[in-house]
Amino acid sequence: MPYVTVKMLEGRTDEQKRALVEKVTAAVAETTGASPDKVVVFIEDMQKSHYAVGGKRLSDAE
Repeated sequence: MPYVTVKMLEGRTDEQKRALVEKVTAAVAETTGASPDKVVVFIEDMQKSHYAVGGKRLSDAE
């Protein structure tokens, strides 16, 4: 049973997340031979204040 975790910045719509889950599931099933109903996808929304690049939080760049 494949498990996939997708970490991304907050702000995506439910429709975007739904499409992401469908496509990730299909890709994992195709490449691993696992049945799509056995593929588990976790989405972790990250707050911009909890993510930094080059010593600067993304929330501070707004």
